Amino acid sequence: MKNFLISLYYLFPAIILVLLTPISSPQLTTSENRILLQVQKFLEYPQALQGWNIMTNFCSLSPSPSLKIVCSNGHVTELTIIGNKTSPSHSTKQGSWNSSGTLSERFSIESFFTVLTKLSNLKVLSLVSLGLWGPLPSKIDRFWSLEVLNVSSNFICGEISSSISSLRNLRSLVLAENLFNGSVPDLGRLASLEEINLGGNKLGPEFPPLSKNLVRVNLRNNNLRCRIPSELVHVYKLQLLDISSNVIFGNIPSFIFSLPFLKYLNLAENQFSGSLSVDISCGSSLAFVDISDNLLVGKLPSCIGSKSSNRTTLYSGNCFSTRRLNDQHPSSYCNKVEALAVKPPHRSQHKESKMQLWLILAIIGGVVGTAGFLVLCILCIFRESKAEKADSDFNKNISASDTVSVPAYPRPNINARRVPLSVRQPILGFPPYSIFSLEEIEDATNNFDSSNLITEGSQGQLYRGWLIDGSMVMVNCVKLKQRSLNKNSIQSLKVLPYLRHRNLVSVLGHSVITHQDRPQIISTIFIVFEHVTNVTLKDYLADRRKKEMLKWPQRMAISIGIARGIQFLHTRVSPGIFGNSIKIENILLDDRLNVKVSGYSIPWPSKKGQDSKLYDQRSPNQNGSTNNAEKEDIYQYGVILLAVITGKLITSSSEVEELRDELERGLSEAASPSLNGVSPSLRGVSPSLRGASPSIRIASPILRGAVDSSLRETYVNESLRTAVQITISCLSKVSSNRPSIEDILWNLQYSLQVQEARTSGFFTKL
Repeated sequence: MKNFLISLYYLFPAIILVLLTPISSPQLTTSENRILLQVQKFLEYPQALQGWNIMTNFCSLSPSPSLKIVCSNGHVTELTIIGNKTSPSHSTKQGSWNSSGTLSERFSIESFFTVLTKLSNLKVLSLVSLGLWGPLPSKIDRFWSLEVLNVSSNFICGEISSSISSLRNLRSLVLAENLFNGSVPDLGRLASLEEINLGGNKLGPEFPPLSKNLVRVNLRNNNLRCRIPSELVHVYKLQLLDISSNVIFGNIPSFIFSLPFLKYLNLAENQFSGSLSVDISCGSSLAFVDISDNLLVGKLPSCIGSKSSNRTTLYSGNCFSTRRLNDQHPSSYCNKVEALAVKPPHRSQHKESKMQLWLILAIIGGVVGTAGFLVLCILCIFRESKAEKADSDFNKNISASDTVSVPAYPRPNINARRVPLSVRQPILGFPPYSIFSLEEIEDATNNFDSSNLITEGSQGQLYRGWLIDGSMVMVNCVKLKQRSLNKNSIQSLKVLPYLRHRNLVSVLGHSVITHQDRPQIISTIFIVFEHVTNVTLKDYLADRRKKEMLKWPQRMAISIGIARGIQFLHTRVSPGIFGNSIKIENILLDDRLNVKVSGYSIPWPSKKGQDSKLYDQRSPNQNGSTNNAEKEDIYQYGVILLAVITGKLITSSSEVEELRDELERGLSEAASPSLNGVSPSLRGVSPSLRGASPSIRIASPILRGAVDSSLRETYVNESLRTAVQITISCLSKVSSNRPSIEDILWNLQYSLQVQEARTSGFFTKL
């Protein structure tokens, strides 16, 4: 005992040292660290990923119900992220999708999976309730090690990519609660596949081919319209089969009840008909059977109908001859519904009856076709006469399906920049466009109570209001004389439903009221548009604390949002809307720094022949051509970019010139004399600027002094250079040298991409 205590005395310090020595946790490679941070950004910083930064040790994060990351040998092998977005089925019950259900419009599922597939060692990938939307990219086959794929409860649409069949190691495929449609690709080659869950989609009509080794199959709530295939008998390892809530018809095959390992069988809410064989044998493992709400008749087989302590059976809503008549329909019901059910045509019809049927159909078709042609002619005549009387009945309901035609500036070759009508439909997240009644407008504004009046000017009054669903809106009231309301005015109203974009203060609806105001007839147009928080970009730059929040990446993202709003006005309304009030006080920001452009033109002639404005009383530029009006928008946008870069609120044209010259001198000073090439990134930048500064590799005191001091150490050279050069081009004194909005957007997106790609510290900052 004494020797033991002496040994323990000498060993005690060593034991303490071992216990106190920190155990090193595995570290990811730098590239995979960067990929996870990109995932965080793509998913728009969900709650489960809050707090991630470049210092985060992802491999040591404790698992939680919403996040699990497993690493092995410096690589991510499991990534599970569970969000709180609503699923399509939940959104459909609410009547429409909303912003809480999907990621924003800027999300690209193609780009997201391009980044994600670089985690090439992933074995488990679960992305649940994150609001993913768009078609599933075919590049998913790059997950060559993947064993579990779960992207349930999202808004992924289109057909399931056949490239999934290349994932030879896949054991579990869960695509439930999405918007998939069409046929399921052949998964029979996936020998390792044990689970497939495609429930809650719109797949069909064929029954998908299944692998023989499947254990769990869930195809509930789809559009399957077929019979149960006989090949299902070979999927003998099945333990769970749920094909409920489809339109599967025909007899239920007897073998399905006797599959040796089947525990759960759900065939409810289909159109199965006929009777079940009374001598059906049920497998010993079968614990749950649901055949309710079909068209089954006859007697229940003993293995299903008998009460058993180890088996639950549901069969209500059929036409079984059972004592519990209160939960069964009469047999006549099932026979009638079965006769009306959609089934394949019977092949044993006589040729004579077929000829008679085709003859009858041909006669009916001819009559209907002739009648349709006459109705079409009458409709064309009616529409022509209606167009001639448009001045008197302009306030009738405007069809959103008519071709959009806006009386704006004539623009040569405008067809080259138009987009199809389908692209101009209201975007995801907006409620349906409404034609409001006067009573609804009065209720919203509390009878135009003065306390709700925001501003009043030559173009009418602007009120705040609340719709019946509680949402806050803004109501612009514009009075026009009857003589101003011609066919162009009516056509102009038709463009309103298309002024909806995530970077615009979008129009939600309108109302037109005509009344007598002797000696004239006055028409009042009420435009209802969304309410956006009244915090502007100018407010952020004027407040020192708020300005500190706007680092270089945030300012580039804001600039891109503004450019996208202008691009929509210039290119996605036909003809384009130009001569807008692109001013810094008209750039609204919400609490997540999302951009909304206000102050743009509503394109209809007012009583003075001018365009009406949203939130703005300034008359548009009417002195030049369409091209001049477009280039004036570009110049005004350049002034905003100038404020974003310098952090200064610009109040005069002379200040614009001074700051522009200072930035240009800074570029010239920073340019390397030995480099004469042109940077391939500069698209739409004037040739003089290209030659002046092909590259910036050294610090420029002039440029460093011109840039907002709060931006230091937050940008990389190439990103700043691109933004400064496109800004100078926008402010060119020669309007024809100013770039198009597409060129501006291209350069700013390049600037942001360079910023994101090089923030790891490999490149020198100014």
